[in-house]
Amino acid sequence: MNNTFKFSIRIFSFLLLIIFLSNCKKDTAISEATDVNKFVYNGLKDYYLWVDQVPNLAATKYTTKDALNSFLNGYSDPNLLFTSLLYQYKTIDKWSFIVDDSQVIDDWIQGISETMGFDFMLARIGTSNDVFGFVRYVYKDSPAAKAGIKRGDLFMKVDGTQLTVDNYQTQLFTKVTYTLSMATISGTTISLNGKTVTMTAIQMQENPIPLDTIMQVGAFKVGYLVYNGFNADFDIQLNEVFKKFKDAGIDKLILDLRYNGGGSVQTAKYLASMIHGTSTSEIFLKRQYNTALQNYLVDANGASSLNESFTGTILMTGITAETPINTLNLSKLYVLTSDNTASASEALINGLKPYMQIFNVGINTAGKYVGSITLKDWDANGVVNPNNNWAMQPIVVKIANKDGVSDFVNGLTPDYIAEEDIANLLPFGDPNETLLRVALNEIQGQPLAGKKSLKSDEFGLKKVFDSQDIRPFAKQMYINKLEKK
Repeated sequence: MNNTFKFSIRIFSFLLLIIFLSNCKKDTAISEATDVNKFVYNGLKDYYLWVDQVPNLAATKYTTKDALNSFLNGYSDPNLLFTSLLYQYKTIDKWSFIVDDSQVIDDWIQGISETMGFDFMLARIGTSNDVFGFVRYVYKDSPAAKAGIKRGDLFMKVDGTQLTVDNYQTQLFTKVTYTLSMATISGTTISLNGKTVTMTAIQMQENPIPLDTIMQVGAFKVGYLVYNGFNADFDIQLNEVFKKFKDAGIDKLILDLRYNGGGSVQTAKYLASMIHGTSTSEIFLKRQYNTALQNYLVDANGASSLNESFTGTILMTGITAETPINTLNLSKLYVLTSDNTASASEALINGLKPYMQIFNVGINTAGKYVGSITLKDWDANGVVNPNNNWAMQPIVVKIANKDGVSDFVNGLTPDYIAEEDIANLLPFGDPNETLLRVALNEIQGQPLAGKKSLKSDEFGLKKVFDSQDIRPFAKQMYINKLEKK
């Protein structure tokens, strides 16, 4: 074999090796991650409040596209990817969530859900596994309202089956139609009273203003407003309530937020302006984001862009004309609270404190001072990726008042501790209703002595479930869309 032939064989073998290695490289290249997984990762990396506490979201973690794709491809379920990237999920971050249908979040923001239309709590009967429910309020024009259900009603059975700690989810949340067997408390005993009520759930939007009224309390005209959710769709109606209060010349205002789990920060600003005043030079709230996003927003828009000031007008989506705010210019506010008073409700109270005296009646609020934003897979023109209908609602912002007060992890402390008595849930606005009575006494200069509980404990209430935990705005606060490069 001559040298030329040997050389040709070597060249041919070398070329085969190159082709082989090239094919191997193609076979082992990292495939592109799914649109959903890239959306989850990039959205959290840019906006998530606690991004600096999540190593896998660090800017230097995945320096190559292949490294990032390799990480993202390790998750076939976007839900698992999302929760893996949250900061101490369910311990620190108890509120961020993701859905595979963005309409779910759109409905959530509007307060739309399939419901019978009543808010309730379930509690054990003594030491047994049996439970009973008691109704705290009823939505306007809901199936429950049309069936005659009212605040203070109690129930024990669904479709003839006794509710227990093991079956209540199936009995109450898997049926479109059911029949409740109602009950009565006598002393410390609860028993059926023979009454039944049948209802069918409908898709509906809860009106967050179940009651507004004006009461004559001694020498004072007192406005009383029950407000159950900061829903932007009802901003104009809320403003009309304050017009009624203003035209009547009320002297005092009692704001009942005991079942208000939050909602729109913008609506909270509107309500604060209705209560305190409309000076745009006064700061209502301050927003704080993760370091990178905070720096970007300050560089792009200035430090003042992080402030929410009081305002004199309401601007509704789809309406070009601004609506002047009806303000009361009050110096003192009476607020009724519970552990369901959360997020935007707490932001309202905290934001008003530097400007006026707040007299809180109830128990410690929920202690949620952070807010979320809706993220969809938008392109640069704001068009949603047709191949990705997922949406997420991550925590992105911490809310403080003008003095920087925030981080109230144990909630806002009441001036007077008072809890509802489940055996005596009087209608909203009844002057003898437990929490309202405290505020009315304070207004008349007849405060009840000391900080004590007004709750009757003989029944030994042991909470099993609270419908507030599954309703729209459940301990949530959200802001409008942010722009970021």
